[in-house]
Amino acid sequence: MNYQKELDDLIKKVDPAISKNPPKKLLIHSCCAPCSSYVIEYLSQYFEVTIFYYNPNISEKSEYEKRALEQQRLISEMQTRYPVLFLEGHYNPEEFYQVAKGLEDCREGGVRCTACYELRLREAARIAKEMSFDFFTTTLTISPLKNADKLNVIGKKIAEEVEVSYLPSDFKKRNGYKRSIELSKEFNLYRQDYCGCIYSKMQRETGNSKDTERISI
Repeated sequence: MNYQKELDDLIKKVDPAISKNPPKKLLIHSCCAPCSSYVIEYLSQYFEVTIFYYNPNISEKSEYEKRALEQQRLISEMQTRYPVLFLEGHYNPEEFYQVAKGLEDCREGGVRCTACYELRLREAARIAKEMSFDFFTTTLTISPLKNADKLNVIGKKIAEEVEVSYLPSDFKKRNGYKRSIELSKEFNLYRQDYCGCIYSKMQRETGNSKDTERISI
């Protein structure tokens, strides 16, 4: 599937400059400020964006809070066409440990990560439905090491179950990832070197992880 083309077609339908209607409301699940940078720059041209920071996979509270504050700082400093708001989800790592149970030794990018994606996207969909957003999506597809097909399949499945529209994406396309690196440097963003979960951290420290998140989160 060409998810970028799907997104292009959808934007043509909702772009206020074309439709002459008010901008649609979009809830974007964000894993961190660096990944959200390009996504905010791109989608705030067409939508009223709310960044939803929900990441119970981050094992250490200090790391979680550092990333949350950096996300808020980025939003406050970026200049955007339409407003961008920040919404923080609840932080309960036990939710992640429950979905990761029995999958602790899985490789990065495997079934444990898939379960984590679904956990975060499901909560984003729930909030989007509850708060009457027009669409929800995630920044996760910007990573060269994240499987966009898998993420979009999960997003669309959850959208049908929750009855809220999912915005398809592959944000790494059209130099999106490269642009996120540029924006990270421009705003001097903190760029972590692992996804956040204890298993990723352990694999990174032992040299067994491919998930070198300084280039991918």
